[in-house]
Amino acid sequence: MRIAYIAPYQGPGLLKSRPIVRNLTLAANVKMELVAELLRESRYDVEVLSHGAVVDPRAAFYRGFRESKPFHSEIPVFYSPALPVKRLNGLSSAAWTLRLFQRRHRTTPFDAVIIYNLQFPQALCAWYAINWLRLPVILEYEDDALVDVLGQHQHGWSSSVHLRLAKWILRSVSGCVGVSPHLLGQVRDDLPKFLLRGVVDEDILKAGTNTDAARKNWVVFSGTHFRTKGVAQLVEAWRLLKVPGWELHIAGHGEETELVKKMAQHDKTVVFHGLLNRKENAKLLGMAKVGMNPHDLSAVPGNVFAFKIVEYLAAGNHVITTPMGPLEKDLEAGITYIPDNSPQTIAAALGRVLDGRLYERTAPTAAKRAYGPAAVADSLNRLIEQVASDRLTEGPAVPVAARP
Repeated sequence: MRIAYIAPYQGPGLLKSRPIVRNLTLAANVKMELVAELLRESRYDVEVLSHGAVVDPRAAFYRGFRESKPFHSEIPVFYSPALPVKRLNGLSSAAWTLRLFQRRHRTTPFDAVIIYNLQFPQALCAWYAINWLRLPVILEYEDDALVDVLGQHQHGWSSSVHLRLAKWILRSVSGCVGVSPHLLGQVRDDLPKFLLRGVVDEDILKAGTNTDAARKNWVVFSGTHFRTKGVAQLVEAWRLLKVPGWELHIAGHGEETELVKKMAQHDKTVVFHGLLNRKENAKLLGMAKVGMNPHDLSAVPGNVFAFKIVEYLAAGNHVITTPMGPLEKDLEAGITYIPDNSPQTIAAALGRVLDGRLYERTAPTAAKRAYGPAAVADSLNRLIEQVASDRLTEGPAVPVAARP
Protein backbone atom coordinates (compact mmCIF):
# COMPACT_ATOMS: atom_id res chain seq x y z
CA MET A 1 0.00 0.00 0.00
CA ARG A 2 1.24 3.45 -0.95
CA ILE A 3 0.49 6.20 1.59
CA ALA A 4 0.69 9.99 1.26
CA TYR A 5 1.56 11.42 4.68
CA ILE A 6 0.51 15.07 4.35
CA ALA A 7 1.95 16.88 7.35
CA PRO A 8 3.67 20.15 8.34
CA TYR A 9 7.02 18.40 8.62
CA GLN A 10 10.19 20.50 8.96
CA GLY A 11 13.39 18.70 8.02
CA PRO A 12 16.95 20.04 8.07
CA GLY A 13 16.70 21.28 4.48
CA LEU A 14 13.69 23.41 5.35
CA LEU A 15 15.34 24.75 8.51
CA LYS A 16 18.28 25.81 6.39
CA SER A 17 16.37 27.36 3.50
CA ARG A 18 13.33 29.05 5.10
CA PRO A 19 12.90 31.34 8.14
CA ILE A 20 10.63 29.16 10.28
CA VAL A 21 11.85 29.81 13.83
CA ARG A 22 8.51 31.31 14.92
CA ASN A 23 6.54 28.26 13.78
CA LEU A 24 9.10 25.58 14.65
CA THR A 25 7.45 22.26 15.64
CA LEU A 26 10.18 20.11 17.18
CA ALA A 27 8.05 17.52 19.01
CA ALA A 28 5.66 17.22 16.06
CA ASN A 29 8.59 16.56 13.72
CA VAL A 30 9.80 13.69 15.89
CA LYS A 31 6.33 12.16 16.08
CA MET A 32 5.87 12.40 12.30
CA GLU A 33 9.24 10.74 11.73
CA LEU A 34 8.48 7.88 14.12
CA VAL A 35 5.01 7.25 12.68
CA ALA A 36 6.38 7.25 9.12
CA GLU A 37 9.23 4.93 10.10
CA LEU A 38 6.86 2.46 11.76
CA LEU A 39 4.69 2.44 8.65
CA ARG A 40 7.74 1.82 6.48
CA GLU A 41 8.88 -1.03 8.75
CA SER A 42 5.42 -2.52 8.25
CA ARG A 43 6.15 -2.47 4.50
CA TYR A 44 3.96 0.49 3.58
CA ASP A 45 5.40 2.80 0.91
CA VAL A 46 5.29 6.27 2.50
CA GLU A 47 5.89 9.76 1.11
CA VAL A 48 5.83 12.88 3.29
CA LEU A 49 4.31 15.99 1.67
CA SER A 50 4.76 19.24 3.59
CA HIS A 51 3.75 22.84 2.94
CA GLY A 52 6.87 24.10 4.77
CA ALA A 53 5.07 27.19 6.04
CA VAL A 54 6.73 30.54 6.69
CA VAL A 55 4.38 32.43 9.02
CA ASP A 56 6.22 35.75 9.19
CA PRO A 57 5.06 37.99 6.29
CA ARG A 58 7.83 38.86 3.86
CA ALA A 59 8.17 39.69 0.17
CA ALA A 60 9.90 36.49 -0.85
CA PHE A 61 9.14 33.38 -2.89
CA TYR A 62 10.47 30.00 -1.77
CA ARG A 63 10.57 27.23 -4.35
CA GLY A 64 9.40 23.75 -3.61
CA PHE A 65 12.04 21.05 -3.26
CA ARG A 66 12.82 17.53 -2.11
CA GLU A 67 14.56 17.10 1.26
CA SER A 68 18.23 16.28 0.64
CA LYS A 69 18.73 14.80 4.12
CA PRO A 70 15.60 12.74 4.80
CA PHE A 71 15.18 11.12 8.20
CA HIS A 72 14.87 7.72 6.46
CA SER A 73 16.52 6.71 3.20
CA GLU A 74 13.31 5.09 1.90
CA ILE A 75 10.88 7.84 2.96
CA PRO A 76 11.15 10.85 0.62
CA VAL A 77 10.06 14.28 1.84
CA PHE A 78 8.70 16.91 -0.56
CA TYR A 79 7.99 20.58 0.23
CA SER A 80 5.61 22.79 -1.70
CA PRO A 81 6.49 26.40 -2.63
CA ALA A 82 5.75 29.21 -0.19
CA LEU A 83 4.82 32.85 -0.72
CA PRO A 84 4.54 34.43 2.77
CA VAL A 85 2.82 37.60 1.62
CA LYS A 86 0.08 38.89 3.91
CA ARG A 87 -3.41 37.67 2.93
CA LEU A 88 -1.92 35.32 0.30
CA ASN A 89 0.17 33.04 2.48
CA GLY A 90 -2.49 30.61 3.64
CA LEU A 91 -4.31 30.28 0.32
CA SER A 92 -1.15 29.99 -1.79
CA SER A 93 0.37 27.45 0.59
CA ALA A 94 -2.75 25.29 0.46
CA ALA A 95 -3.02 25.52 -3.33
CA TRP A 96 0.63 24.59 -3.87
CA THR A 97 0.41 21.70 -1.40
CA LEU A 98 -2.61 20.38 -3.29
CA ARG A 99 -0.69 20.66 -6.58
CA LEU A 100 2.23 18.77 -5.02
CA PHE A 101 -0.16 16.05 -3.86
CA GLN A 102 -1.76 15.84 -7.31
CA ARG A 103 1.63 15.65 -9.02
CA ARG A 104 2.91 12.87 -6.74
CA HIS A 105 -0.36 10.95 -7.19
CA ARG A 106 -0.05 11.17 -10.98
CA THR A 107 3.52 9.90 -10.79
CA THR A 108 2.57 6.83 -8.74
CA PRO A 109 -0.99 6.67 -7.39
CA PHE A 110 -1.53 6.58 -3.64
CA ASP A 111 -3.79 4.03 -2.00
CA ALA A 112 -4.47 6.00 1.19
CA VAL A 113 -3.76 9.36 2.80
CA ILE A 114 -2.80 10.30 6.35
CA ILE A 115 -3.18 13.96 7.26
CA TYR A 116 -1.53 15.45 10.33
CA ASN A 117 -4.01 17.90 11.84
CA LEU A 118 -6.40 20.12 9.94
CA GLN A 119 -4.41 23.17 8.92
CA PHE A 120 -5.75 24.54 5.66
CA PRO A 121 -3.18 22.82 3.35
CA GLN A 122 -3.82 19.41 4.92
CA ALA A 123 -7.58 19.99 5.01
CA LEU A 124 -7.73 20.95 1.34
CA CYS A 125 -5.74 17.86 0.33
CA ALA A 126 -8.02 15.70 2.47
CA TRP A 127 -11.11 17.19 0.80
CA TYR A 128 -9.64 16.46 -2.65
CA ALA A 129 -8.60 12.92 -1.70
CA ILE A 130 -12.04 12.08 -0.27
CA ASN A 131 -14.21 13.87 -2.80
CA TRP A 132 -12.36 13.35 -6.09
CA LEU A 133 -9.81 10.57 -5.69
CA ARG A 134 -12.14 8.51 -3.48
CA LEU A 135 -9.19 7.54 -1.28
CA PRO A 136 -9.49 6.61 2.39
CA VAL A 137 -8.18 9.42 4.59
CA ILE A 138 -6.93 8.87 8.14
CA LEU A 139 -6.73 11.90 10.41
CA GLU A 140 -3.82 12.10 12.85
CA TYR A 141 -5.48 14.57 15.19
CA GLU A 142 -3.09 16.50 17.45
CA ASP A 143 -4.64 19.97 17.91
CA ASP A 144 -8.33 20.81 18.06
CA ALA A 145 -9.42 22.33 14.75
CA LEU A 146 -12.53 23.91 16.29
CA VAL A 147 -10.67 26.15 18.77
CA ASP A 148 -7.15 27.56 19.11
CA VAL A 149 -4.45 26.16 21.39
CA LEU A 150 -5.93 28.02 24.38
CA GLY A 151 -9.43 26.75 23.67
CA GLN A 152 -10.76 30.00 22.22
CA HIS A 153 -12.97 30.22 19.11
CA GLN A 154 -11.37 32.04 16.19
CA HIS A 155 -13.19 34.70 14.18
CA GLY A 156 -13.01 36.19 10.70
CA TRP A 157 -13.91 35.17 7.16
CA SER A 158 -10.93 32.87 6.60
CA SER A 159 -11.45 31.19 9.99
CA SER A 160 -15.10 30.58 9.13
CA VAL A 161 -14.24 28.91 5.80
CA HIS A 162 -11.54 26.82 7.44
CA LEU A 163 -13.90 25.77 10.23
CA ARG A 164 -16.57 24.61 7.76
CA LEU A 165 -13.96 22.60 5.85
CA ALA A 166 -12.59 21.07 9.07
CA LYS A 167 -16.07 20.03 10.22
CA TRP A 168 -16.77 18.42 6.83
CA ILE A 169 -13.54 16.43 7.02
CA LEU A 170 -14.27 15.32 10.59
CA ARG A 171 -17.55 13.86 9.24
CA SER A 172 -15.88 12.29 6.20
CA VAL A 173 -12.56 10.69 7.24
CA SER A 174 -12.19 6.91 7.23
CA GLY A 175 -10.24 6.64 10.48
CA CYS A 176 -8.69 8.72 13.24
CA VAL A 177 -5.63 8.64 15.48
CA GLY A 178 -6.01 11.20 18.28
CA VAL A 179 -4.04 12.44 21.28
CA SER A 180 -7.07 12.65 23.58
CA PRO A 181 -10.56 11.19 24.01
CA HIS A 182 -11.88 14.73 23.47
CA LEU A 183 -10.44 14.87 19.94
CA LEU A 184 -11.41 11.29 19.09
CA GLY A 185 -14.95 12.23 20.08
CA GLN A 186 -15.15 14.76 17.23
CA VAL A 187 -15.25 12.04 14.54
CA ARG A 188 -18.02 9.50 13.97
CA ASP A 189 -18.41 6.78 16.58
CA ASP A 190 -18.39 4.00 13.97
CA LEU A 191 -14.91 4.83 12.62
CA PRO A 192 -11.73 2.84 13.31
CA LYS A 193 -9.75 4.95 15.79
CA PHE A 194 -7.25 4.73 18.61
CA LEU A 195 -5.67 6.94 21.24
CA LEU A 196 -2.06 7.88 20.43
CA ARG A 197 -0.62 10.45 22.81
CA GLY A 198 2.89 9.87 21.47
CA VAL A 199 5.35 7.34 20.14
CA VAL A 200 8.86 6.84 21.51
CA ASP A 201 11.83 5.15 19.91
CA GLU A 202 14.34 2.66 21.28
CA ASP A 203 16.76 5.42 22.34
CA ILE A 204 14.15 6.91 24.66
CA LEU A 205 13.23 3.47 26.00
CA LYS A 206 16.90 2.74 26.69
CA ALA A 207 17.16 6.05 28.58
CA GLY A 208 14.21 4.91 30.68
CA THR A 209 16.25 2.00 32.05
CA ASN A 210 18.79 4.34 33.68
CA THR A 211 18.69 4.04 37.44
CA ASP A 212 18.38 7.03 39.74
CA ALA A 213 22.04 6.58 40.65
CA ALA A 214 23.01 7.00 36.98
CA ARG A 215 21.15 10.30 36.70
CA LYS A 216 22.19 13.79 37.69
CA ASN A 217 20.32 16.41 39.65
CA TRP A 218 18.93 17.91 36.49
CA VAL A 219 15.54 19.39 35.66
CA VAL A 220 14.96 19.43 31.89
CA PHE A 221 12.79 21.26 29.38
CA SER A 222 13.04 19.90 25.83
CA GLY A 223 10.90 21.38 23.09
CA THR A 224 10.00 24.44 21.08
CA HIS A 225 10.58 27.79 22.80
CA PHE A 226 7.18 29.20 21.92
CA ARG A 227 5.16 31.67 23.99
CA THR A 228 2.51 29.10 25.02
CA LYS A 229 5.07 26.54 26.23
CA GLY A 230 5.90 28.32 29.48
CA VAL A 231 9.68 28.24 29.10
CA ALA A 232 10.12 31.90 30.15
CA GLN A 233 8.00 31.28 33.25
CA LEU A 234 10.13 28.22 34.00
CA VAL A 235 13.36 30.23 33.89
CA GLU A 236 11.82 32.89 36.14
CA ALA A 237 10.68 30.15 38.55
CA TRP A 238 14.21 28.77 38.61
CA ARG A 239 15.53 32.17 39.62
CA LEU A 240 13.02 32.22 42.49
CA LEU A 241 13.77 28.67 43.62
CA LYS A 242 17.59 28.51 43.92
CA VAL A 243 17.95 24.84 44.92
CA PRO A 244 21.58 23.99 45.81
CA GLY A 245 23.09 21.16 43.77
CA TRP A 246 20.47 21.19 40.98
CA GLU A 247 20.66 22.44 37.38
CA LEU A 248 18.04 23.41 34.81
CA HIS A 249 18.80 22.09 31.31
CA ILE A 250 16.94 23.55 28.34
CA ALA A 251 16.98 21.98 24.87
CA GLY A 252 15.27 23.17 21.70
CA HIS A 253 14.81 26.45 19.92
CA GLY A 254 12.12 28.96 18.99
CA GLU A 255 10.95 32.54 19.10
CA GLU A 256 11.68 32.92 22.84
CA THR A 257 15.18 31.41 22.79
CA GLU A 258 17.04 34.72 22.95
CA LEU A 259 14.67 36.02 25.63
CA VAL A 260 15.19 33.08 27.99
CA LYS A 261 18.95 33.06 27.36
CA LYS A 262 19.08 36.70 28.37
CA MET A 263 17.01 35.95 31.48
CA ALA A 264 19.48 33.27 32.53
CA GLN A 265 22.73 34.84 31.32
CA HIS A 266 24.19 35.24 34.83
CA ASP A 267 22.97 31.92 36.22
CA LYS A 268 25.50 29.11 35.78
CA THR A 269 22.93 26.52 36.90
CA VAL A 270 20.92 27.05 33.69
CA VAL A 271 22.40 25.17 30.72
CA PHE A 272 21.23 25.53 27.11
CA HIS A 273 21.72 22.63 24.68
CA GLY A 274 20.27 24.08 21.47
CA LEU A 275 18.64 21.86 18.86
CA LEU A 276 19.23 18.18 19.54
CA ASN A 277 18.67 15.19 17.28
CA ARG A 278 16.69 12.23 18.58
CA LYS A 279 19.68 10.35 20.01
CA GLU A 280 21.05 13.46 21.71
CA ASN A 281 17.66 14.30 23.17
CA ALA A 282 17.23 10.76 24.52
CA LYS A 283 20.66 10.96 26.14
CA LEU A 284 19.77 14.27 27.81
CA LEU A 285 16.47 12.94 29.16
CA GLY A 286 18.20 9.81 30.41
CA MET A 287 20.51 11.94 32.56
CA ALA A 288 17.73 14.08 34.06
CA LYS A 289 15.34 13.35 36.92
CA VAL A 290 12.51 15.81 36.25
CA GLY A 291 10.85 16.82 32.96
CA MET A 292 8.96 20.13 32.72
CA ASN A 293 5.85 20.95 30.68
CA PRO A 294 4.56 24.31 32.01
CA HIS A 295 2.18 24.82 29.07
CA ASP A 296 -0.42 27.61 29.08
CA LEU A 297 -3.78 26.36 30.34
CA SER A 298 -6.53 25.74 27.79
CA ALA A 299 -10.19 26.55 28.30
CA VAL A 300 -10.94 23.16 26.67
CA PRO A 301 -9.01 20.38 28.46
CA GLY A 302 -7.81 17.77 25.97
CA ASN A 303 -7.82 20.04 22.91
CA VAL A 304 -4.04 19.57 22.75
CA PHE A 305 -1.53 17.23 24.38
CA ALA A 306 2.22 17.75 24.72
CA PHE A 307 4.20 14.87 23.19
CA LYS A 308 7.09 15.74 25.51
CA ILE A 309 5.07 14.34 28.44
CA VAL A 310 5.22 10.85 26.90
CA GLU A 311 8.91 11.28 26.08
CA TYR A 312 9.72 12.36 29.62
CA LEU A 313 7.78 9.46 31.15
CA ALA A 314 9.30 6.85 28.84
CA ALA A 315 12.79 8.22 29.56
CA GLY A 316 12.25 7.71 33.30
CA ASN A 317 11.67 11.33 34.28
CA HIS A 318 9.14 12.50 36.83
CA VAL A 319 6.95 15.05 35.03
CA ILE A 320 5.67 18.41 36.25
CA THR A 321 2.93 19.66 33.96
CA THR A 322 -0.18 21.76 33.73
CA PRO A 323 -3.33 19.62 33.11
CA MET A 324 -3.92 18.65 29.45
CA GLY A 325 -7.03 16.53 29.80
CA PRO A 326 -7.61 13.12 31.44
CA LEU A 327 -4.62 10.78 31.37
CA GLU A 328 -4.26 7.04 31.98
CA LYS A 329 -3.86 6.29 35.69
CA ASP A 330 -0.67 4.26 35.27
CA LEU A 331 0.95 7.21 33.50
CA GLU A 332 -0.27 9.69 36.09
CA ALA A 333 1.78 7.80 38.67
CA GLY A 334 4.81 9.63 37.29
CA ILE A 335 3.22 13.10 37.14
CA THR A 336 2.84 16.11 39.44
CA TYR A 337 0.19 18.55 38.19
CA ILE A 338 0.34 22.31 38.64
CA PRO A 339 -2.85 24.43 38.40
CA ASP A 340 -1.22 27.15 36.28
CA ASN A 341 2.18 28.10 34.88
CA SER A 342 2.96 31.25 36.83
CA PRO A 343 6.60 31.39 38.01
CA GLN A 344 5.45 31.22 41.64
CA THR A 345 3.37 28.08 41.03
CA ILE A 346 6.16 26.37 39.09
CA ALA A 347 8.73 27.24 41.76
CA ALA A 348 6.53 25.91 44.56
CA ALA A 349 5.90 22.61 42.71
CA LEU A 350 9.58 22.17 41.90
CA GLY A 351 10.46 22.78 45.52
CA ARG A 352 8.02 20.07 46.68
CA VAL A 353 9.21 17.56 44.09
CA LEU A 354 12.92 18.09 44.75
CA ASP A 355 12.78 18.41 48.53
CA GLY A 356 10.38 15.50 48.93
CA ARG A 357 12.21 13.29 46.39
CA LEU A 358 8.95 12.90 44.48
CA TYR A 359 11.09 12.60 41.33
CA GLU A 360 11.57 8.95 42.34
CA ARG A 361 7.96 8.33 41.22
CA THR A 362 8.27 7.45 37.54
CA ALA A 363 6.31 5.45 34.95
CA PRO A 364 8.64 4.30 32.12
CA THR A 365 7.13 0.80 31.95
CA ALA A 366 3.59 2.15 31.51
CA ALA A 367 4.76 4.59 28.83
CA LYS A 368 6.57 1.82 26.94
CA ARG A 369 3.57 -0.48 27.14
CA ALA A 370 1.25 2.16 25.69
CA TYR A 371 3.49 4.14 23.35
CA GLY A 372 6.58 2.09 22.57
CA PRO A 373 7.26 1.29 18.90
CA ALA A 374 5.87 -2.26 19.05
CA ALA A 375 2.56 -1.18 20.59
CA VAL A 376 2.09 1.76 18.22
CA ALA A 377 3.04 -0.24 15.11
CA ASP A 378 0.47 -2.89 16.04
CA SER A 379 -2.26 -0.29 16.55
CA LEU A 380 -1.43 1.53 13.29
CA ASN A 381 -1.47 -1.71 11.31
CA ARG A 382 -4.83 -2.76 12.74
CA LEU A 383 -6.34 0.66 12.02
CA ILE A 384 -5.07 0.77 8.41
CA GLU A 385 -6.23 -2.80 7.77
CA GLN A 386 -9.66 -1.94 9.17
CA VAL A 387 -9.89 1.20 7.02
CA ALA A 388 -8.87 -0.76 3.92
CA SER A 389 -11.38 -3.51 4.73
CA ASP A 390 -14.18 -0.99 5.21
CA ARG A 391 -13.41 0.60 1.85
CA LEU A 392 -13.55 -2.76 0.10
CA THR A 393 -16.90 -3.48 1.76
CA GLU A 394 -18.29 -0.15 0.53
CA GLY A 395 -17.56 -1.11 -3.06
CA PRO A 396 -16.67 1.22 -5.97
CA ALA A 397 -17.84 4.81 -5.88
CA VAL A 398 -17.87 7.70 -8.30
CA PRO A 399 -16.70 11.23 -7.48
CA VAL A 400 -19.34 13.62 -6.20
CA ALA A 401 -19.20 17.37 -5.90
CA ALA A 402 -19.61 17.37 -2.13
CA ARG A 403 -19.21 20.67 -0.39
CA PRO A 404 -17.82 21.26 3.10
